[in-house]
Amino acid sequence: MALAAYQRHELKKFLKELESYKAAHTEFVTVYVPQGYELNKIVGHLAQEQGTAMNIKSAATRKNVTDALERMIQHLRIFKHTPPNGLAVFSGNILSREGKTDVRVWSIEPPIPLNIRIYKCDKNFELEALKDMLDIKEVYGLIVMDRRDANIALLKGKAIIHLLKTHSQVPGKMKAGGQSAHRFEQNRELALKAHIKKVADYIKEQFLMRENLKGIIVGGPGPTKYALVEGDFLTGDIQKKIIGIKDLSYTGEFGIQELVDRSDDILAKEELVDEKKVMNAFLEKLGKDPDLVSYGEHAVKKALEMGAVQILLLSEQLDDQKIDEFENIAKQYSTEVKLISTETREGVQLRDIGKIGAILRYKIST
Repeated sequence: MALAAYQRHELKKFLKELESYKAAHTEFVTVYVPQGYELNKIVGHLAQEQGTAMNIKSAATRKNVTDALERMIQHLRIFKHTPPNGLAVFSGNILSREGKTDVRVWSIEPPIPLNIRIYKCDKNFELEALKDMLDIKEVYGLIVMDRRDANIALLKGKAIIHLLKTHSQVPGKMKAGGQSAHRFEQNRELALKAHIKKVADYIKEQFLMRENLKGIIVGGPGPTKYALVEGDFLTGDIQKKIIGIKDLSYTGEFGIQELVDRSDDILAKEELVDEKKVMNAFLEKLGKDPDLVSYGEHAVKKALEMGAVQILLLSEQLDDQKIDEFENIAKQYSTEVKLISTETREGVQLRDIGKIGAILRYKIST
């Protein structure tokens, strides 16, 4: 799934709060549980760490560490199983004054799957893995293939999630004894078509109904990738999602990584497409039918509280408190929220007319 503007904002707030706390000694506990990992094993490990913490010389630090571990263990026992994307858990005494105690615990299911396991006790919470996820805006399908192999994966931010791989039955170039050259080539072509069709079926299975899929990039050495894209193997809905084709040196997982490395130009452009699209819709209505849009804090807030806003546009230049205020109202009326950067001319225009805009469901009297 893509990291929606609201998810990014909520994660940003979560990180900002945890970054504000500092411990006097190494007593803040961070645990990252990867997707699919058993929570019972994590609880067992934390119980062992409690025993180790009893050897800490400072009585105050020893108490803070053992209390943080205990709070975390109790918190983890609330969960029946590890959430689909894993779990990040943080615990510690946030009062730095000697003799004062306020041990708290936080947890969050990351917006994309965690593939690392971390246990750390430090003066700060370990947040880098979650910070990396703030850059995630869209999800893309990745396909790498040649005559022999095919790999299908997802790109979520910087994370590559491998979905499946398949191998063809296309024979090598050396024909078997007793076969004519013509018959041998016919068999190779039939096997190649079967291979491409199988890959096309897998693509449909993985991507046709996948929510928030922004686009598909295809790559590989040789011409097989073009046979897939330009032939009659893919449905029209899938064809529309293909945003680039890249020549590669490799297949397999190395090929998937190479495809990502060579697609920076495509991905950078695509990140701004959705933002420009919604802003252009807003600006077009502003020019042709201004009664179906609103802008400026006061006017948009009034429309929002009436339930008249279909899409709320918030500039990322707004402070977190203001974004929170408007998003909370929007949630009450199932209003779609778009956070708009200033990386495009349209985003700058939103900033210059008050940082807040709205596309309305219906005309309202002012």
